[in-house]
Amino acid sequence: MKAVLTIGLLILSNSFMIIAWYGHLKFAELKWFSKLGLVSIILISWGIALFEYMFQVPANRIGFSGNGGPFSLIQLKVIQEVITLVVFAVFTLLVFKTEAFRMNHIISFIFLILAVYFMFKR
Repeated sequence: MKAVLTIGLLILSNSFMIIAWYGHLKFAELKWFSKLGLVSIILISWGIALFEYMFQVPANRIGFSGNGGPFSLIQLKVIQEVITLVVFAVFTLLVFKTEAFRMNHIISFIFLILAVYFMFKR
């Protein structure tokens, strides 16, 4: 149960992170948003990133084996990175229609899955 909760929180966390880091590139198409200066955009991104941390910190606390969770620190980091790249790929394909998903991206994801496999192999 802790593993599922940890992964779910990491997915939520990374969803907010992707919006905070890359969403402003798409939001620039909105009339009111395009008039904002860089400092305003940074503050909005920080506001969104606050939610990232509200999910990331509990995910790491719940999932870390030192707190009774199922994952080592290294395993948590690998899981988080894979989730980040998957969420980013989905976000890019859904929000930025100009981006293409190519064979090298598929091969990269296969290697990520292999990385996770080897990370958990004893």
